[in-house]
Amino acid sequence: MSVPGLTYGPLSDRCVHLCVDMQRLFAEPSEWATPWITRVLPRIVNLVERKAGQTIFTRFIPASRPGQGAGTWKRYYERWASMTIENVGAGMIELLPQLSPFCPPAEVIDKHVYSPWPEGRLQTVLAARQIDTVIVTGGETDVCVLATVLGAIDIGYRVVLVTDALCSSSDTTHDALMTVYHQRFAQQVETVEMETVLSAWN
Repeated sequence: MSVPGLTYGPLSDRCVHLCVDMQRLFAEPSEWATPWITRVLPRIVNLVERKAGQTIFTRFIPASRPGQGAGTWKRYYERWASMTIENVGAGMIELLPQLSPFCPPAEVIDKHVYSPWPEGRLQTVLAARQIDTVIVTGGETDVCVLATVLGAIDIGYRVVLVTDALCSSSDTTHDALMTVYHQRFAQQVETVEMETVLSAWN
């Protein structure tokens, strides 16, 4: 059965919505503010309302203090000392208030690097559910979403990237990554708008 916009057919009950880092940390005024986040949020809320039980939110957890971290992450948190938990407050790691009421049934998985895969919990949850497809929304297109997508590809998941439910603080690199997703990963990644997902995932 073909589905307009979805190259590899309909979305089944073996899908999850993987919503990347839609947190206060990136929505409120700070050095990491992502202005588009408010533009994509209503579309994400619409999907979560329909599929809360099949939604997993990831949260990026910064270092507790400036200069903390292994290897280059130590240098990273010297550069971004203002964004450590010590300086922004623990409340900033929370999901946006429009999304937090859906947990539960939605799950939250924390991570301390860009990718949600190295720490292992996400893959354990997906394997237990026998998931074969991840529908990806959130931010940033060119950082944590990129790491999420590449890890999912390596594991073998079908990836459906919702183009109008992604955000970045950089227009230039967002556009560049959308080109990469379209042109370089067509066997593993389908890029569609939210309307297609909402109509195809019943």
